[in-house]
Amino acid sequence: MIMLGIDAHKRTHTVVAVDELGRRLGVKTTTATTSADHLELLRWADQFGPERTWAVEDCRHLSRQLERDMLSAGERLLRVPPKLMAHSRDAARTYGKSDPIDALAVARAALREPDLPTAALDPASRELRLLVDHREDLVAERTRHINRLRWHLHDIDPSWDPKKRALTTMKHLRLVEQRLQELESVVARVALDLVRRIRELTLTVNDLEGELDQRTADTAPNLRAVHGVAGLSAAKLIGEVAGIDRFRSRHAFARHNGTAPTPVWSSNSERHRLSKTGNRQLNAATHRIALTQARSLPEARAYLEKRQAAGATRKEALRCLKRRISDVIFRAMLADAATTAHVN
Repeated sequence: MIMLGIDAHKRTHTVVAVDELGRRLGVKTTTATTSADHLELLRWADQFGPERTWAVEDCRHLSRQLERDMLSAGERLLRVPPKLMAHSRDAARTYGKSDPIDALAVARAALREPDLPTAALDPASRELRLLVDHREDLVAERTRHINRLRWHLHDIDPSWDPKKRALTTMKHLRLVEQRLQELESVVARVALDLVRRIRELTLTVNDLEGELDQRTADTAPNLRAVHGVAGLSAAKLIGEVAGIDRFRSRHAFARHNGTAPTPVWSSNSERHRLSKTGNRQLNAATHRIALTQARSLPEARAYLEKRQAAGATRKEALRCLKRRISDVIFRAMLADAATTAHVN
């Protein structure tokens, strides 16, 4: 087993590869921290074979994109608390402090602590992650085309302003296309081309959503049974969690997804502040589920009203609801993981 320790920074990452005895095998430093640079790290690591694990110092504001790229590529990844690195650095035979020394300390600390939770995506979960990321890229591309189309429509007629989200439906695209075909100008010609591109992207996005809906219904029935969790939300949760069994408790999962409140003491009263830590993708998915439940689930509405009657604001009550939803998601994903393990 090869361990690759990463010392993450804002603009560079340094990686040191060690064998199972902690002997250094190689060093690599990136010139930037983009997805292209992370792909170069993967190519460099291929020389050590497929049996490898990446260990990252637990500084998530610096390593979040790196972790996303590694998990999307099917790599195994674990986080090393900084306090464990200090002992590895003190025991080393090198003096001073540098990026390679810190990366080596990360790798050796990971070897010394075999019980650190490892994030990894099984083949089915990785496919969901790839499909969700691909859909998001297509939606972003469609949005750019729609914004350009709106400017061209305004150029043709300043009063021509389709309603919000109208240009993602086939009906309105058809109406816009019919009106543009009656015009003879370069602007209309460019706008027609944009309409066709938006239609193609919309069809692809809809097909992907249908596929995600079917896949999650088959692989995560307990998660899909949670009110407000549709196919897209379920796929996002599975892809971002990267193994629910790596969390020791529902509280650890809540801290990871940013729904665990931060206590704030003021004089003799205790309140809780919004947590801005954790995986923001998971937090956003949980927020959407909470909004859905607040609109359509009587139990959720009753809970929000109860919290507000006790003195909480609407936002504070919604945060409490998100924390409860986090626990429900945790139990559902554990049940799905147990079912999958039993089948395999």
